[in-house]
Amino acid sequence: MDRPIAIAAGGTGGHLFPAEALATELLARGHRIVLFTDARSTAFLSTAFAEAERFVLRGEGMAGRGVRKAMRGATQLMAGTWQARRILKRIDAAAVVGFGGYPAIPPALAAFSLAGRRPRVILHEQNGVLGRANRLLAPRADALALSFAHTSRVPQGAKVHVVGNPVRQAIVELASQPYPAPDVGLRILVLGGSLGARVFSELVPAAIAALPPELRARLMITQQVRAEDLDKVRAAYQSMGIPAELSSFFPDVARRLAGTHLVISRAGASSVAELACAGRPSLLVPLPGAIDDHQVANAKVLADAGAAHILPQAGLTPDRLAAEITGYLNFPARLEAAHRAAASLARPGAVKELADLVLNLIENS
Repeated sequence: MDRPIAIAAGGTGGHLFPAEALATELLARGHRIVLFTDARSTAFLSTAFAEAERFVLRGEGMAGRGVRKAMRGATQLMAGTWQARRILKRIDAAAVVGFGGYPAIPPALAAFSLAGRRPRVILHEQNGVLGRANRLLAPRADALALSFAHTSRVPQGAKVHVVGNPVRQAIVELASQPYPAPDVGLRILVLGGSLGARVFSELVPAAIAALPPELRARLMITQQVRAEDLDKVRAAYQSMGIPAELSSFFPDVARRLAGTHLVISRAGASSVAELACAGRPSLLVPLPGAIDDHQVANAKVLADAGAAHILPQAGLTPDRLAAEITGYLNFPARLEAAHRAAASLARPGAVKELADLVLNLIENS
């Protein structure tokens, strides 16, 4: 196919990871892709888009910014839409695939405005609550691909397809691996999002210190920590004699998940999808103040299945966290049951389903 497929993504890893996965899948099938993104996007560092033609569009978010900044944001988005319209006409794109956030709005609006053989518009929602950009665009989109069957705030009449949330191939491969036997050492993996979570730097070492000594003696900790907190957290674990590997970023999360018995994490869309694919029990602390409380909705998908326990950050104490850790690690049968529950939610073929959806719409347009 000579007509390119435009992928519109930017902002956080939660939007970018599934976009990268789709780009990789489409390239493997011999299709040409282009990237629409924003000036601050980390998409420029992505190997998935290394050879793709890239277009930086004008635009900025409007939510929660006050009237004046919201008006400026609207003006920027309209300018980005006209910019995207000119580009889409010139490259004769076959489709625009948007992954939420404001970088997806201008290319989708531009595609809607084109006459004749316009690009198909496919939206992907990673979270359990439909994001504001996708709520705006969904009524006119050719398809709305969801990660969760019971995603809330989906407009009536939207053309819904449940495909799951694409994850990195290394995570997909964990779906076929067994859960590690919790018979000797016990591994806890602490992930705090793209920049780590300061609350975990305070809570987790204190919770580990509050564990029964016989349980603490079996632990190995791998924890994502903000750079400014590394020395403090390292000293805390050293004082307890607990082996701990700490870093502000782990490039090999799949390898670390493979040997992990329990994960403590935020509840971003990619994190939840990866926990399901890996089949790992988890304690989830949703990010307070997340737009539309979407991290709570994401966490509930795992919790309702018995794969996780939700711990609201407000009022969370080291003793409470220690009790939850003990409740998992002292009971292998509970760990195994939570593993099976998480694995039952896995959709390792999500990226293939999404790619099939995109290509079928193009072929039938």
